[in-house]
Amino acid sequence: MIKKLLWHCIAFAWGFLIANPASAQNAAQPRLPTVELTAGMHVIQAEVARTYEQQSTGLMYRRKMGINEGMLFVYEAPEIRCYWMRNTHIPLTIAFIGDDGAIVNLHDMQPRSERSHCSTKPVRYALEMNQGWFKARSLKPGFKLLGIPLNPAIVP
Repeated sequence: MIKKLLWHCIAFAWGFLIANPASAQNAAQPRLPTVELTAGMHVIQAEVARTYEQQSTGLMYRRKMGINEGMLFVYEAPEIRCYWMRNTHIPLTIAFIGDDGAIVNLHDMQPRSERSHCSTKPVRYALEMNQGWFKARSLKPGFKLLGIPLNPAIVP
Protein backbone atom coordinates (compact mmCIF):
# COMPACT_ATOMS: atom_id res chain seq x y z
CA MET A 1 0.00 0.00 0.00
CA ILE A 2 2.80 2.42 0.90
CA LYS A 3 4.63 1.55 -2.35
CA LYS A 4 1.48 2.23 -4.35
CA LEU A 5 0.97 5.59 -2.59
CA LEU A 6 4.62 6.50 -3.18
CA TRP A 7 4.29 5.72 -6.91
CA HIS A 8 1.14 7.88 -7.11
CA CYS A 9 2.99 10.76 -5.45
CA ILE A 10 5.94 10.40 -7.81
CA ALA A 11 3.63 10.23 -10.84
CA PHE A 12 1.72 13.32 -9.66
CA ALA A 13 4.94 15.28 -9.03
CA TRP A 14 6.38 14.25 -12.41
CA GLY A 15 3.18 15.29 -14.18
CA PHE A 16 3.18 18.63 -12.38
CA LEU A 17 6.80 19.32 -13.35
CA ILE A 18 6.16 18.49 -17.01
CA ALA A 19 2.98 20.57 -17.16
CA ASN A 20 4.43 23.54 -15.23
CA PRO A 21 8.15 23.92 -15.96
CA ALA A 22 9.80 26.59 -13.84
CA SER A 23 11.16 28.28 -16.95
CA ALA A 24 7.75 28.59 -18.61
CA GLN A 25 7.03 32.21 -19.40
CA ASN A 26 3.46 33.32 -19.96
CA ALA A 27 3.66 36.97 -18.95
CA ALA A 28 5.83 39.91 -19.96
CA GLN A 29 9.07 40.20 -18.06
CA PRO A 30 9.53 43.32 -15.93
CA ARG A 31 11.18 46.28 -17.62
CA LEU A 32 14.93 45.80 -17.87
CA PRO A 33 17.65 48.40 -17.23
CA THR A 34 18.02 50.79 -20.17
CA VAL A 35 20.75 52.44 -22.18
CA GLU A 36 20.36 55.54 -24.31
CA LEU A 37 21.23 55.08 -27.97
CA THR A 38 21.26 57.76 -30.64
CA ALA A 39 20.49 57.42 -34.32
CA GLY A 40 21.36 60.82 -35.71
CA MET A 41 19.01 63.22 -33.92
CA HIS A 42 16.77 60.39 -32.65
CA VAL A 43 17.17 59.16 -29.08
CA ILE A 44 16.27 55.56 -28.22
CA GLN A 45 15.63 54.24 -24.72
CA ALA A 46 16.62 50.59 -25.09
CA GLU A 47 16.04 47.95 -22.45
CA VAL A 48 19.09 45.70 -22.32
CA ALA A 49 18.62 41.93 -22.49
CA ARG A 50 21.93 40.33 -21.47
CA THR A 51 21.10 37.02 -19.81
CA TYR A 52 19.79 33.93 -21.55
CA GLU A 53 16.47 34.24 -19.69
CA GLN A 54 16.05 37.91 -20.61
CA GLN A 55 16.92 37.22 -24.24
CA SER A 56 14.63 34.18 -24.45
CA THR A 57 11.68 36.22 -23.20
CA GLY A 58 12.50 39.49 -24.96
CA LEU A 59 9.34 41.46 -25.71
CA MET A 60 6.99 38.48 -25.50
CA TYR A 61 3.53 39.23 -24.11
CA ARG A 62 4.01 43.00 -24.24
CA ARG A 63 1.03 44.82 -25.75
CA LYS A 64 2.71 48.14 -26.52
CA MET A 65 6.02 49.94 -26.58
CA GLY A 66 6.78 53.67 -26.61
CA ILE A 67 7.64 55.34 -29.92
CA ASN A 68 11.37 55.65 -29.18
CA GLU A 69 11.68 52.58 -26.98
CA GLY A 70 13.21 49.25 -27.91
CA MET A 71 15.09 46.23 -26.65
CA LEU A 72 18.81 45.76 -27.22
CA PHE A 73 20.09 42.19 -27.10
CA VAL A 74 23.76 42.03 -26.09
CA TYR A 75 25.87 38.90 -26.58
CA GLU A 76 29.39 37.98 -25.50
CA ALA A 77 30.63 37.20 -29.02
CA PRO A 78 29.54 37.83 -32.60
CA GLU A 79 27.52 35.01 -34.21
CA ILE A 80 24.80 34.66 -36.80
CA ARG A 81 21.70 35.58 -34.77
CA CYS A 82 18.13 34.53 -35.57
CA TYR A 83 14.88 35.73 -34.00
CA TRP A 84 11.21 34.83 -34.18
CA MET A 85 8.05 36.36 -32.75
CA ARG A 86 6.39 33.56 -30.78
CA ASN A 87 4.10 35.10 -28.14
CA THR A 88 5.09 38.61 -29.23
CA HIS A 89 2.06 40.81 -29.87
CA ILE A 90 3.79 43.94 -31.22
CA PRO A 91 4.92 44.13 -34.87
CA LEU A 92 8.66 44.80 -34.72
CA THR A 93 11.62 45.62 -36.91
CA ILE A 94 14.90 44.10 -35.85
CA ALA A 95 18.27 45.69 -36.62
CA PHE A 96 21.26 43.39 -36.45
CA ILE A 97 24.24 45.49 -35.36
CA GLY A 98 27.97 44.91 -35.69
CA ASP A 99 30.66 45.62 -33.10
CA ASP A 100 31.19 49.09 -34.57
CA GLY A 101 27.52 50.05 -34.01
CA ALA A 102 26.68 49.85 -37.72
CA ILE A 103 23.39 48.28 -38.80
CA VAL A 104 24.19 45.09 -40.71
CA ASN A 105 20.65 44.27 -41.86
CA LEU A 106 17.01 44.88 -40.93
CA HIS A 107 13.94 42.62 -40.89
CA ASP A 108 10.28 43.42 -40.32
CA MET A 109 8.73 40.75 -38.10
CA GLN A 110 5.04 39.90 -37.78
CA PRO A 111 3.40 39.27 -34.39
CA ARG A 112 3.06 35.68 -33.13
CA SER A 113 5.03 34.25 -36.04
CA GLU A 114 7.59 31.48 -35.77
CA ARG A 115 9.28 32.54 -39.01
CA SER A 116 12.99 32.98 -38.42
CA HIS A 117 14.76 36.29 -39.20
CA CYS A 118 18.57 36.12 -39.22
CA SER A 119 21.56 38.39 -39.45
CA THR A 120 23.47 38.25 -42.71
CA LYS A 121 26.80 38.03 -40.85
CA PRO A 122 27.95 37.45 -37.28
CA VAL A 123 26.78 40.21 -34.92
CA ARG A 124 27.00 40.88 -31.20
CA TYR A 125 23.89 43.08 -30.98
CA ALA A 126 20.26 43.13 -32.10
CA LEU A 127 17.83 46.01 -31.54
CA GLU A 128 14.06 45.51 -31.72
CA MET A 129 11.93 48.59 -32.33
CA ASN A 130 8.30 49.15 -33.31
CA GLN A 131 7.83 48.05 -36.91
CA GLY A 132 8.65 50.83 -39.36
CA TRP A 133 10.71 52.88 -36.89
CA PHE A 134 13.94 52.57 -38.91
CA LYS A 135 12.20 53.09 -42.27
CA ALA A 136 10.39 56.23 -41.06
CA ARG A 137 13.78 57.72 -40.17
CA SER A 138 15.56 56.50 -43.35
CA LEU A 139 17.96 54.37 -41.31
CA LYS A 140 19.46 51.61 -43.45
CA PRO A 141 22.30 49.07 -43.28
CA GLY A 142 25.61 50.84 -42.76
CA PHE A 143 24.13 53.56 -40.51
CA LYS A 144 25.97 53.73 -37.17
CA LEU A 145 24.10 53.95 -33.90
CA LEU A 146 25.87 55.66 -31.02
CA GLY A 147 25.78 54.47 -27.43
CA ILE A 148 26.07 50.76 -28.24
CA PRO A 149 27.92 49.32 -25.23
CA LEU A 150 31.18 48.20 -26.82
CA ASN A 151 32.08 46.12 -23.76
CA PRO A 152 29.18 43.74 -23.07
CA ALA A 153 30.53 43.07 -19.57
CA ILE A 154 29.76 46.63 -18.41
CA VAL A 155 26.21 47.12 -19.69
CA PRO A 156 23.50 47.50 -17.03
